[in-house]
Amino acid sequence: MKTTTIADVVSWLDTTFHPEYQENYDNAGFLLGVGSTPYHGALVALDLTPEVIDEAVDLGHNLIVTHHPFIFSGIKRLTDRTETGRMVISLVRNNMAVYAAHTNLDNLPWGVSGILAEKLGLQHCSILKENEANIGSGIVGELPEPMSADAFLLRVKELTHQPSIRTSLHDPKKKILRIALCGGAGADFLPDAIAAHADLYLTADLKYHDFQRPEGRLILADAGHYETEQFAKEIICHAISEKFINFACSISRKQGSIIQYI
Repeated sequence: MKTTTIADVVSWLDTTFHPEYQENYDNAGFLLGVGSTPYHGALVALDLTPEVIDEAVDLGHNLIVTHHPFIFSGIKRLTDRTETGRMVISLVRNNMAVYAAHTNLDNLPWGVSGILAEKLGLQHCSILKENEANIGSGIVGELPEPMSADAFLLRVKELTHQPSIRTSLHDPKKKILRIALCGGAGADFLPDAIAAHADLYLTADLKYHDFQRPEGRLILADAGHYETEQFAKEIICHAISEKFINFACSISRKQGSIIQYI
């Protein structure tokens, strides 16, 4: 029987998540490791942290798959004086590999925004900002029936386990039906949400003056970066598990949002 290697899993991830669809500033794909190493299981997280590496070692997994790449640009030094350096040293010492599915997963219709829309019950969905046929950023769809703005935002809070959501000023009882959303930082797509005649646009990482930009044309809501992207972990783990059924794929229990709410 042929030994399953890291390269086999990387090939499957490339086929599934299409690194060619990533944005030009991104660094998704196979980031670190030796492809010929026998594969022992994968740990999935949104971000690579020292705690995630320790967790993978404890579980006996030698591949970590994240949403956010831990290397975005050139590294000039690899020493134990920086967290990135210490992580690279730990990964190499433990013969581990790292892969990231980032903006390419954002741009797939069933990706980060797609799964968020599905979990919020949106129907008749399409891509908010289409780059090419069926590839692009965000999702726009409709609720099964109109509901009050604050009832929908409460649904978002419960789904994402977000203790608070920042919103533009609005009538909490206003009925909404058409929802646009973009998991993670989506301020750039606010004009597209307005053009799509959305009643509410849900995203993250909004600045103060972003909340003025809609000028009352829709409700703008910021539910947090980690919170709106966290379901990417489910997508990644499912994709690995359905192909490599004889190997464990775990979602990290040690890594959550890097932002604390008090």
